[in-house]
Amino acid sequence: MQHGAPWDAWTRRKLACALARLSRMTTPGPGPSRTGPGSGPVPIAGPAAAGRPGLSLPGLSLPGLVDLIGLALVWGSGFLAIKLALRGFNPVQIVFVRLLLGALVLTPLVFARGLSLPRERGVWGHLFVAALVANAIPYVLFGIGEQTIGSNTAGVINATTPLWTLALAFLAGVDRQVTVWKAAGFGVGFVGVVVMFAPWQSAGEFASWGGLAIVGAALCYGVSYVYMGRYLTGRGIPPMVLAASQLIAGSALLGLAMPVAGMDPPRWRADAVVSLLILGVVGTGLAYLLNYRLIEADGPAVASTVTYLLPLVAAALGWFVLGETLTASAMIGVGLVLGGVALARRGPTPRPARPAR
Repeated sequence: MQHGAPWDAWTRRKLACALARLSRMTTPGPGPSRTGPGSGPVPIAGPAAAGRPGLSLPGLSLPGLVDLIGLALVWGSGFLAIKLALRGFNPVQIVFVRLLLGALVLTPLVFARGLSLPRERGVWGHLFVAALVANAIPYVLFGIGEQTIGSNTAGVINATTPLWTLALAFLAGVDRQVTVWKAAGFGVGFVGVVVMFAPWQSAGEFASWGGLAIVGAALCYGVSYVYMGRYLTGRGIPPMVLAASQLIAGSALLGLAMPVAGMDPPRWRADAVVSLLILGVVGTGLAYLLNYRLIEADGPAVASTVTYLLPLVAAALGWFVLGETLTASAMIGVGLVLGGVALARRGPTPRPARPAR
């Protein structure tokens, strides 16, 4: 232990510096957020951040580093879990079981902490809307999209979520401040999307109906950030309560859809069943707890950087497990998108104070 201490300290400093730069890419929206597979950020609580400059990161603890890596692996592998679960279940069945399992994991923990679910009808109305645009619709769209495209492609397209969120926040009037950095960021991000989808090519997973379904999911996540920032944050409701309540609402919505779109006979393949259980219990339930612990120990800036690790995990697992490949234009495009978000989230340069006359 004594021998490894200097190395650990050096590693923490280097990783803290790298994550400090990544933290400036924080997606605008209601503060502490979770990102999940199929998987863009799903906001849960906290002060609205749409108008803030990039968050600073004073440091990262070693347990926080472990949590961050674990969270990236859990949520990044969710794209692969969806792909495998589709071998036995249709998208609506997957989302219903996933949300229900997540709710069954989180709700008892809410009560164990001495908390209670919201009682106001107005809050529940907003929770149902949030569950619709942040869980029900995008999760189903991810299932539909991954029926025809690779899990790694879905993970890369999902990386456009912060760009759509910035654009929607501007259009909704949440963040109307126009700066040189923001204009440059939107321009670079737009070029990245064009390069990613490569419309000059005759075919490809990105320019397909499956790819468009994933784009629709990313747009839904952007809408959810703006909506929850306006109607659910700032009410003094603990994040875990909002998260559990949102999963309960989402389970109810998918329960209504099951008689219509979820009655296909499932194929009880072992890989599909195990993937669905992992997606619900680990990826939708227990991952919340890991995210909260990371927020409490190292702050929301560190927790938010997990969004930018998901494409790497998704691409690596898709290649290693399923033999999926990505084009060079896809990787360049996602790099441009994330770089554009970093520029757009860069705070305005402070002007030097004028000397007193």
